Amino acid sequence: MRVGFIGLGNMGRPMATNVLKAGHEMVVYDIREEAGQPLIALGARWASNPRAVAHASQVVFTSLPGPKEVEEVALGPGGILEGMQPGAVYVDLSTNSPSCARRVAAAFRAKGFAMLDAPVSGGVTGAQTRDLAVLVGGDEEVFQRVKPLLDAIGTKVFYCGPSGAGCIAKIVNNLISLSLNVLMGEAFTIGVKAGVPTRTLYEAVTRSSGDNNRLRRGLRNQLFKGNFQPGFAVDLALKDVRLGLELARELDIPVELLALVEQKYLEAHNRGWGRLNSDAVVLLQEERAKVQLRAPDL
Repeated sequence: MRVGFIGLGNMGRPMATNVLKAGHEMVVYDIREEAGQPLIALGARWASNPRAVAHASQVVFTSLPGPKEVEEVALGPGGILEGMQPGAVYVDLSTNSPSCARRVAAAFRAKGFAMLDAPVSGGVTGAQTRDLAVLVGGDEEVFQRVKPLLDAIGTKVFYCGPSGAGCIAKIVNNLISLSLNVLMGEAFTIGVKAGVPTRTLYEAVTRSSGDNNRLRRGLRNQLFKGNFQPGFAVDLALKDVRLGLELARELDIPVELLALVEQKYLEAHNRGWGRLNSDAVVLLQEERAKVQLRAPDL
């Protein structure tokens, strides 16, 4: 199949690589041409803009920072919609707002094209190893048609419902995951300051009712080892929490805890940590508690 891929950052590049390795033809674009070089070395072709990607593709994927970028790339001058060919499908893998996804889907539908919102969960490591959840909203028949391509991106492909449903599911997931960072930072500093080492607490909690995937995969491999190398960045975390707050306001749902979580990520951003891994938000709690949560041998 002829596949287009736009957005070749920390998540986009490994996802595109896995699709390419699955045996599909690929044309790629990113605002930074150097981001496409590893894929070109594997046989992909470079396009000059999103319209050119769409013109050459049966299915076009985007992996972009947020709603603003999705609308610009999909609907703006030189965008995907201008280049779509008969029967082609647009699939957005970005963490996007459901209202934006529905607007874009409606614009594509008005021109006779299908769009799926299909945000992914699993981080950079999951993108590299294909261990991603892909949460899909849109027409179910279109979903079934492109599912073999989605299976090349993630091992846990799940249809969530009509347009926007994938975005909603991803926002709910990220609100839980990102809030756990803040909660576990507070809980672990209490335990360590009270005299139990980080490693012992980790082993105890992962054997008990507090066990969770964020602790096993996130804090264990990032915070506890003092590794804050860019992956899922603080700034992206802040964006995702704000997407959740925006959705809550639209639905008139009170979210006091999430407002506090937003403030933590905003403070981390204001400290200049925006490009660090999102677990860096716990550094705020470490400073205040005068405790470091490190267990490099985990």
